[in-house]
Amino acid sequence: MTEGFKSKEIILQAQKKFLGKVTNKNVIKLFIHDRNANILDNVYRLAKVYTGNKKESEKLTKNIIKIIVKLSILYRNDQFDSNELELANNFKDKFRELTMIACREILKELIKRHLTDKTLSRVDKIFDFFSNSVFLDSVFINPAISDLTEIVHILINDLKELLDKDL
Repeated sequence: MTEGFKSKEIILQAQKKFLGKVTNKNVIKLFIHDRNANILDNVYRLAKVYTGNKKESEKLTKNIIKIIVKLSILYRNDQFDSNELELANNFKDKFRELTMIACREILKELIKRHLTDKTLSRVDKIFDFFSNSVFLDSVFINPAISDLTEIVHILINDLKELLDKDL
C-alpha cells in the first residue's frame, strides 16, 4: 500500500523546486510561449529604463517568470479547484480592466477641460469596445477568424510605424 505517499504531489513539488532554481531559457520555453517571452523582454526593458538598474530589472523579470511558470505547472497538473479557476479568470478580467481604465482615465483627464461630456462619453464607448473580454479573446487568445488575425498584424505594424514617427 502507498498510504500517505502520493507520487503526483512529489512530482509537483520537485517541478516547482526545480523551476525555482532554473533560469535556462530552453526549459522556460516549455511553459512560456515566445510571444509572452517577448512581452517579458519588454517588461524588463521598461523596468530598466524606469529604474536605471539592470540588476533590479532582471530580478523583477525573473520573479514574474518564476510565478508564471509555477502557475503553469499548477494548472497543467489540475491543482486548482473550481473556485481557484474562477479567481484566475477574475484576475485576468480585472487585469485587463485595470489596464484599460488607466489609459481611459489618462485620456479623459487630458481632454476634459477642452471637450464636451458627449466627447468624454465617446471615449468611454471606444474603451468599452476594445476592453470587451470576448473581443479580446477572439483577437488575441483564440483567433479563430483568420481575417481578424491578419487585420491585427496589419494594425500592429501600422501602430509601430506611427510610434516610430513620434506622433
